[in-house]
Amino acid sequence: MWSVAAGDLIEIEQLRFSRGSHRVLDGIDLRVPRGAVAAILGASGGGKTTLLNLIAGTLRPDAGRVRVQGQEPSKLDRAGLFALRRSMGMLFQHSALFTDLSVFENVAFPLRRHFRLPESLLRKLVLMKLEAVGLRGAAELGPGELSGGMGRRVALARAVVMDPILILYDEPFTGLDPISVGIIATLIRRLNDALGATSIVVSHDIDETFAIADLGFILGGGKIIAHGTPAELRASDSPLAQQFLSGRPDGPVPFHYPSNQSFLEVMGLGKLGGVRP
Repeated sequence: MWSVAAGDLIEIEQLRFSRGSHRVLDGIDLRVPRGAVAAILGASGGGKTTLLNLIAGTLRPDAGRVRVQGQEPSKLDRAGLFALRRSMGMLFQHSALFTDLSVFENVAFPLRRHFRLPESLLRKLVLMKLEAVGLRGAAELGPGELSGGMGRRVALARAVVMDPILILYDEPFTGLDPISVGIIATLIRRLNDALGATSIVVSHDIDETFAIADLGFILGGGKIIAHGTPAELRASDSPLAQQFLSGRPDGPVPFHYPSNQSFLEVMGLGKLGGVRP
């Protein structure tokens, strides 16, 4: 479990990142304590997955710093970056299982890639992780024989098979039924605590994420507009945070995309009753 005295595993300072002329992240400051489950929330296209990629070192910041265990992924050489990534696990959006490999071999893949283990030891490690997600009996099935929820659990077993210190989750609840969402949420919390890991969960699912998160950050306009525990976020005085958390269709983020003409003018009706919509 998260302890205030544990220190910070992730340290982000004045992080900026752009795609072309579009500023995706604009001066992000963020710290995630060791042992915590931290939620990254925000509207679609707000930079949540980009932030995960910057933490993992698959993208480089335009400015600012990202530190993971005191190291800056963007400043490591290839060998150093790969060594750092061996301490990370990643659950990709939509699971990203290898379709031509069995469940067992999907989970075994990181072990085969990074280590030369006796087959008997590798089998024990893989089956232990499949047991942890309730799918030891599905080891010989193919991905095409799994439900969406089962596939997500296999992907989770693969993400934690090397006992990572940091686990990154990109939309782990997307496309799942309520029962599967509950199972995955419970596993995220239990595995984080059992491994003594730190988890970062990118999600749109507020209730499910808040149920397992120690703290959260809401992204908006390239900045962090609110942060704190789930209770503190729900009590935030940020109008943008409240619009996101309540799901209101209009507010600081308008329903209508900006236009230099009113709808009536576009339709050739001019002003109606002096009202300009």
